[in-house]
Amino acid sequence: MRYRRFGPTGLRVSELVLGAMTFGEQGGVGASPEECRRILDAYADAGGNMIDTAINYRGGASEQIVGELLAGRRDRFVLATKYTVTRDATDPNGGGNHRKNLRLSLETSLRRLRTDHVDVYWVHLWDRHTPVEETMRALDDAVTAGTVLYVGISDAPAWVVARANTLAQWRGWTGFAGLQVPYSLLQRDAERELLPMAAAFGMAVTAWSPLGGGVLSGKYASAGAPGPTRLDPGSIDPHDRAIARVVQAVADEIGATAAQVALAWTRVRSPAVLPMIGARTVAQLVDNLGCLEVSLEPEQVRRLEAATGFAPGFPTEFIEQTTPWVLGAAAI
Repeated sequence: MRYRRFGPTGLRVSELVLGAMTFGEQGGVGASPEECRRILDAYADAGGNMIDTAINYRGGASEQIVGELLAGRRDRFVLATKYTVTRDATDPNGGGNHRKNLRLSLETSLRRLRTDHVDVYWVHLWDRHTPVEETMRALDDAVTAGTVLYVGISDAPAWVVARANTLAQWRGWTGFAGLQVPYSLLQRDAERELLPMAAAFGMAVTAWSPLGGGVLSGKYASAGAPGPTRLDPGSIDPHDRAIARVVQAVADEIGATAAQVALAWTRVRSPAVLPMIGARTVAQLVDNLGCLEVSLEPEQVRRLEAATGFAPGFPTEFIEQTTPWVLGAAAI
């Protein structure tokens, strides 16, 4: 496992992030506390050091399990959690990105995680009702207090993140060092605005659902997926299934698994992208870790991307097409 700086900071994180959304058996199929320990131990043994959870994962069980598992070794990990999602659906102030929810959510998470600080605190979702100035100032106060070391934002428009970071620069507040977005061969929307924006600010990008909700894991490449699966194979879009078949074909060529190829592709796009691997078993985790040994040839990358049929659209394509018109002989 190699390590990369977390955006423009000096913090070093492993090139694969362990997602703890599967930690706990509440609310659906997940991992038992015992299996979670085995998963975390295997991840740590491979050199992984960043674990990502949220206040709402598994009704809070994820944070509790992570806190228990990190006892005695907390400082060896980069611990990240998120706030925004409501703590109490009956409380009008139970959710959102405002100062009150931030404070109460952070207190709750610290208690569950059995720590006095989190290394990375994510805004989980853009809250259209809270001024971005309030959120950034409240986050900066948490950093000043020492209960948060770095901040990031997940699932927000590029213009919101850019405005927030510009505001932070102007006022001397702590800016977002990381961006968290869904990113896979099935969902490349982040390439339109979010990834270029992150690159401009030097932000790290943690990619959630890099296996497309499991579709790219290899289980669903054919119509009849054997054994019990999380998804109904018949519900998978034919276009997504076609992409999965190309992923499987490339995997067969190089002697890797489909999941390893799908994860390797996310790493090809940019060194700033850190795929988040979420596993319910140690076997799944070990398979995912194998992506670090996968090297894709340029022709294979082109085949994978051609299968998606993705187009960046306006304004990216328009700007590229008109570059010779704008720059003339200086166009590259």
